[in-house]
Amino acid sequence: MNKALFERIGGEAAVNAAVDIFYRKVLSDDSIKHFFDTTDMVAQHAKQKSFLTMAFGGPNHYTGLDMRKAHAPLVAKGLNEEHFNAVAGHLQATLEELNVSEDLIGEVMAIAGSTHDDVLNL
Repeated sequence: MNKALFERIGGEAAVNAAVDIFYRKVLSDDSIKHFFDTTDMVAQHAKQKSFLTMAFGGPNHYTGLDMRKAHAPLVAKGLNEEHFNAVAGHLQATLEELNVSEDLIGEVMAIAGSTHDDVLNL
């Protein structure tokens, strides 16, 4: 049986490292950091780690809102395609920084891309 992406990418330690680096990149990007001005980043890190673990086929302990509900307030504040692409770019750069193989980055980016319409409430 094929291992889940979660295991192939390095499990919990890899997801935790990726989320930490990812949010450093996001919060230093002037084009998107304002979306997090009122966000409890400790809670956000935990939710993102839980979500990615589940999305990558690991243990499902995610209890957050679905993508549409979670992002609706951000869409109301102007979240758009440009912002989605910036976030996706930071995710890819994070994985490259962590020396994740190209094939695994491709799988992660396909999962990220599959959230596009829900994140943007299209």
